[in-house]
Amino acid sequence: MSRDDDRRGGDSGFVRRDDDRSPGGYRGRDDRQGGGSRGRDDRGAGGFRGRDDRGGAGDRRGNDRRDDRRDDRRDPAREDRRGPDGRPSTVWHNGRRYVGGTTTARNSDRGRGPRTDPRTTPRPEGARDDHGAPLEGTPERPVIPDWDADGAEASTGGDQGLQAEGERLQKVIAAAGIASRRVAENLIVEGRVTVNGEVVDALGRRVTETDQIAVDGVPVQVDTSRRYVLLNKPTGVVSSLQDERGRRDLSEFVDRYEERLFNVGRLDTETSGLLLLTNDGDLAHVLAHPSFGVAKTYIAKVAGNVNPATVQRLLEGVELEDGPIAADKVRLLESARGESLVEVTLHSGRNRIVRRMLDAVDHPVLELVRRSFGPLQLGSLPIGRVRELSTVELGGLLRIAREAQGSTQGAEDEETAD
Repeated sequence: MSRDDDRRGGDSGFVRRDDDRSPGGYRGRDDRQGGGSRGRDDRGAGGFRGRDDRGGAGDRRGNDRRDDRRDDRRDPAREDRRGPDGRPSTVWHNGRRYVGGTTTARNSDRGRGPRTDPRTTPRPEGARDDHGAPLEGTPERPVIPDWDADGAEASTGGDQGLQAEGERLQKVIAAAGIASRRVAENLIVEGRVTVNGEVVDALGRRVTETDQIAVDGVPVQVDTSRRYVLLNKPTGVVSSLQDERGRRDLSEFVDRYEERLFNVGRLDTETSGLLLLTNDGDLAHVLAHPSFGVAKTYIAKVAGNVNPATVQRLLEGVELEDGPIAADKVRLLESARGESLVEVTLHSGRNRIVRRMLDAVDHPVLELVRRSFGPLQLGSLPIGRVRELSTVELGGLLRIAREAQGSTQGAEDEETAD
């Protein structure tokens, strides 16, 4: 008997699944009766309904457009958006006029007639209008006085120190290159700006060229016609704008500027380094005059090996033909092979003073470079090149000039008192 025949055998034999099965046997998905699975399209009333087959629970508006549903939400009272004065307004926000970045009743109430005093009786803390905004005159919303330029003073309740003439303070700061006008306004509000030594926090403040402005303690030059140029003077150039002997002079460095610039102080022909060119006469006088004590630093390459005893002699002072002179600071940078590098700082303005001092201690100068002048540093500026001063450098020079002006004024006051 084959295996297939055996399967077709008696009742107790093995029966294939494809053979005749009893009603209780396994039925395929297609043979199922009412209890079987029904396709999605054959579902009854209780089955799933697509969006297009929904009844009353579907789209309540049928073919109505979404935009048409907004008609029932319109408020006729808000259609005529007019201000309290009766004139129509085209700029509204949440039912109120939007003016100058704020929504205030004060801006809405302002008419075109003559200006009136907008101040109100101070209101208690927490008082609010119909829209929930604090009322003007409360601690949350204090009265801000208007600037009255025609009356040369602020309106009643304003700062009497404001003036009508001159430029606005934030505009002057921006013109000086300190910051943009918007940033300048922030500096003023933060109390980081002073005018004539007093902190200013009012944006309506105006200044003139005679006012002394400072930002974070750094003075600002109000006069934009002033120019300040730093030159790395090469050797062989005379510190003059026009040399009578026809030698190379400073004219080749200043002719490119429209302003008439002149040098502050002098460097001899064989000395190179930092030289300031400007058209600010008052500042030049302060920087060049030795009585104001502006320090200058030189690096000298000298013959011979400089020892600590020589450094001490320079600090204590040496005797010259025009009187004794002492350096403010001396540093020995290098000493080898019969040559030395010495850094000398002093505030004297005598002619060829560094060369003569080092000659007096038996170390003649081979090369000499001026590296700094007051707050100015030569840095990496190439020889024969020029650059404009930065705002920080200019602020340092202006601070020296203002301090010198204040000390001079104080000395004059003492003499007058005597």
